[in-house]
Amino acid sequence: MESANQTGMIHFHFHPFSKLPEVQMLIFVAFLIMYLVSISGNVSISLIIWINRSLHTPMYFFLANLAVLEIFYSSTIAPLTLASVLSVERALISLPGCGTQMFFFIFLGSTDCILLAVMAYDRFVAICHPLHYTLMMSWRLCVQLALGSLVLGFILAMQLTVLIFQLPFCSSKEISLFYCDILPVMRLACADTWVHEVTLFVVSVTVLTIPFLLIALSYVFIVATILKIRSAEGRHKAFSTCSSHLTVVLLQYGCGSFIYLCPSSSYSPERGQVVSVVYTFITPVLNPLIYSMRNRELKDALKRTMIRFLLS
Repeated sequence: MESANQTGMIHFHFHPFSKLPEVQMLIFVAFLIMYLVSISGNVSISLIIWINRSLHTPMYFFLANLAVLEIFYSSTIAPLTLASVLSVERALISLPGCGTQMFFFIFLGSTDCILLAVMAYDRFVAICHPLHYTLMMSWRLCVQLALGSLVLGFILAMQLTVLIFQLPFCSSKEISLFYCDILPVMRLACADTWVHEVTLFVVSVTVLTIPFLLIALSYVFIVATILKIRSAEGRHKAFSTCSSHLTVVLLQYGCGSFIYLCPSSSYSPERGQVVSVVYTFITPVLNPLIYSMRNRELKDALKRTMIRFLLS
């Protein structure tokens, strides 16, 4: 059994959404459309921010980083899922392949959550300390915060993935989801996973609970400052810059907490399947739509870019 682990002879296969080919085809089309919309939306946001000098500010720098993260995050899950759904026979994934997918899923997802907390800090400084904003949010600090998010996400993902894939797996097994998520893979181990579950909980608190509390604290000060603004137009502008970020935060942290902060004994594969579809396919589609629809500067920049492209 241990030699099979080391040589990578163990293979997993994913649980199908349905046994009916017609239903599988509908799911394939729906997932493909969502994936393409997600990629095109996030690529558009990244390019618009890069092309328009008026958007070269810390807020849009972090938003561009978030869009790039979403592109890689979606591409970690979607292609293999689409191939698995379309496959007539069971699509197999090797132990190293499953470990690689899990690493990038944890790495990019963790970095995404940490970056959302960084963006909340940026909004806090912009609204609560506007006169010191350029001094406090220097480009050097912005790059350090973005790199720090990546490094922390990398460390947490590496530790958790290595720990989980040191477990002994008995033979080829069915993963109850459509990708190599942490809890479904741990359930296939032929050993006690108590230490791994505690480690997962600690990582989840680090990635979800602590950043969310920091975001909530930032918004307490932000709302208190906005309410002091006398003009209705000023309050509306301040709220509009924060509402898109807050919507994305609630989607991202809500889904993640629902899965990873609940006791592993209460984990339900059916519930996990539904929630996983939300934060691996639906959320990456909604993020660019939320930011583009609720952000006037981004919409204006998109219009200018489109006009410039059509005229050229």
